[in-house]
Amino acid sequence: MITSPPTIETARLRLRPPHFSDKPVHIAMWADPRVTRFIGGEPRAPDVSWGKFLSSAGLWPVMGFGYWVFADRESNALIGMGGLSYFCRGIPELEDLPEAGWAFDADHWGGGLATEAMGAALGWADATLDAPEVRCIIDPGNAASERVAEKLGFSRIGDSDALGHVVGIYARPRGG
Repeated sequence: MITSPPTIETARLRLRPPHFSDKPVHIAMWADPRVTRFIGGEPRAPDVSWGKFLSSAGLWPVMGFGYWVFADRESNALIGMGGLSYFCRGIPELEDLPEAGWAFDADHWGGGLATEAMGAALGWADATLDAPEVRCIIDPGNAASERVAEKLGFSRIGDSDALGHVVGIYARPRGG
């Protein structure tokens, strides 16, 4: 089983393990209401952001997959995070399948970085994991994430209100 994230490089990004030095940028990113508008709805307090950062890193030794830091390839600075998770959300359609997720600092939106990062993460998953498909959830109105999901090969398969609000559920078969 893979216990820590492999480093993957794309044209503009480095998908890498998290570092303690990422803490201030990560906390600032999740305090931005633009970032959290469709992910939880409220800016996160520093302790909540840091706890989620650590729990994301903890996916790897337990699940054999997890989240990467999405870093600028030139500076190695965190500009986003994402990959594959298993958060036990209570949504039956997500059970026993990797769940894709991504978020970028708002100053890095609109340039195709999410598609680039998640294309690399899903390519790794297709080559490494024995999962028939990957799923993701997207809040209604998050047109940018819906476009990214479509480009990555996800199709909407339904909705769930298990989180206290409606989310769309999307599926991508292995190999896209």
